[in-house]
Amino acid sequence: MSMEILLWVLPVLLAITVHEVAHGYVARHFGDPTAEMAGRITLNPLRHVDLVGTLIVPASLYLLSKQIGIEHPVLFGWAKPVPVNFNRLRHPKADMLWVAAAGPFANLVMAFGWACLSVFGKGAGMESYGYGLWLMALAGMSINGVLLFLNLIPVPPLDGGRIAVSLLPDDLARAYSRLEPFGLFILFGLLMSGALNVILGPLVFSFEKMLMRLVGM
Repeated sequence: MSMEILLWVLPVLLAITVHEVAHGYVARHFGDPTAEMAGRITLNPLRHVDLVGTLIVPASLYLLSKQIGIEHPVLFGWAKPVPVNFNRLRHPKADMLWVAAAGPFANLVMAFGWACLSVFGKGAGMESYGYGLWLMALAGMSINGVLLFLNLIPVPPLDGGRIAVSLLPDDLARAYSRLEPFGLFILFGLLMSGALNVILGPLVFSFEKMLMRLVGM
């Protein structure tokens, strides 16, 4: 296993774990204890890791991208979704927005945290442990940026799709929610066609640049 992959392990595990915990925590706050009862409001990454989605698919995409010469690939993957019973929320349609938005918001906060850490890593000296910390921080910004914008794509069952359903009038919301069984196929189609990279690449790049400016880098 290359050092570059090792530097990505912690940022990836934190990104998916905190993202899922945020969904469960906010769902509990609004009245649905399903995630808590399933033991999913925990920072133990083993409770959230999906063998295929969290490990095999991103690693395969990373290695394939390197093989064909893509320097900055947009990696795609997923964790075990935190179970949420929207019918148990106090105001199901309205509260769905906050439950769905919690995951991307957690990624936004973590990305900023990694940006701050990059300043510390660079200040420690590029010839010392600081270089490894700086590279890990860059990975943290990248993976959280990808998860932030990927999950905001307005296709159910992604968080953006849930947010759209919450905001649409009832009749349109019901019709739009029927896309959910086809959502992952739509996403894979975007991935395989290269459209996902075209959509997310510039967004993540601009997001990282903005973070670096915010922390004075």
